[in-house]
Amino acid sequence: MRWRSWPSWPGRLGRAVDPYVAALLGTVALAALLPASGAAATAVGGAADIAIGLLFFLYGSRLSTREALNGLRQWRLHLVVGSSTFALFPLLGLAAGGLAPFLLTDQLYTGLLFLCVVPSTVQSSVALTSTARGNVPAAICAGTYSSLLGMIVTPLLAAWLIGSDVRFSANGLLAIATQLLLPFLAGQALRRWTAPFIGRHKKVLALLDRGSILLVVYTAFSRGMTEGIWNQITPARLLALLGLAAAVLGLALTTTSFTARRLGFRREDRVTIVFCGSNKSLATGLPMAAVLFGDAAGPVILPLMLFHQLQLMVCAIIAGRWSRRAPEAASAQGERVRITGVRG
Repeated sequence: MRWRSWPSWPGRLGRAVDPYVAALLGTVALAALLPASGAAATAVGGAADIAIGLLFFLYGSRLSTREALNGLRQWRLHLVVGSSTFALFPLLGLAAGGLAPFLLTDQLYTGLLFLCVVPSTVQSSVALTSTARGNVPAAICAGTYSSLLGMIVTPLLAAWLIGSDVRFSANGLLAIATQLLLPFLAGQALRRWTAPFIGRHKKVLALLDRGSILLVVYTAFSRGMTEGIWNQITPARLLALLGLAAAVLGLALTTTSFTARRLGFRREDRVTIVFCGSNKSLATGLPMAAVLFGDAAGPVILPLMLFHQLQLMVCAIIAGRWSRRAPEAASAQGERVRITGVRG
C-alpha cells in the first residue's frame, strides 16, 4: 500500500487502514524483533535527531512571516486552543490519577501525564481543518504557536506534574531548543529560498515528516526492549490505557466544541478550535520525551502513540461529517443574510 500525503488520509480512513498507522505498528514490531543496541542504537538515535531537526526546519520554511503575524489578530482563538492544550488536558490527566493505580503501572501513568502536557500538532490539525472546511490559516498558526510555546511550557508542566521522573534542567531546555526551536528559526530565516522547493516536493517531504517520527519511535522502543521494560506491560494494562486515552480525547473534543459555541465563534473557527485544541503532536512529544526521560522514555511515549492513533481515526470521522454538512451551513447562512441583511 503506497504512502499518501497528509491531506488525503482523513477522507479515506474509513475505507482502509491508514499507511501511517500501519507503519507505526510495524516499527514497534520491528523494534520488538530486532531492537537496535550498542553502536547501532547510537547511529539510529543520531539519525532520528537529525531527521527531527530537519522536520522543524521544514515547519519554519512553510509558515510565512506574514501568516504568523496575521494569525496574532485571532488571539481569542489561540487563547482557547492554548487553554485546552496546556490547562484542560493537564486537569484531565490529574483526574485520571484516581483510576491509574488500579489500571496502569506508574510508568504508563507518567506517560499519560506527559501526553497531557505535549503541545498541539501542526500537520494533522491542518489536514483535518481543511477537510472539514474550517479556518486553515488559523489552524497553521495555532499549531505552530502551540509547538513553539510547548518548548518551554511542556518541560515546566512535566516537571511540576510528574516530579522526580523528569530530568528537568537548563541543559534539558537548551537541548530541546537546539533540536526544535533553532531549526524552526533557521527555516524562517531561509524561507525565501526554501519555500519554492518545498512547494514543488510536498509528497517527498511528507515521507520525511513521517519517517522522522518512525525513527524516533524505533529508537525509543528498541531501548525499552534491550532493558526489558516491555515485559512489565500486560495486555490488560494496554486496554486500560487505551480506554483512558479515549476518555481524555472524548472530553477534550466535547469541551472545545462547547466552549467555541458558547464564545460565539463562527463555524470555520469552531472547526479549528476543536481540532487544534484536542490533538497532540507526536513529532514534538517524542524528542521532548527523549530529553526529559532519557533511557526510561520507551513506556512514557506509549500513551502518546496510542492517543495519536485515536485522534487520527476519531477526528477523521468527525472531519468527514463536518465536510458534508458545510454546504448546508453555508446555504443557511446565505439565506439568513438575504432575509435579514446581517452577516454572522
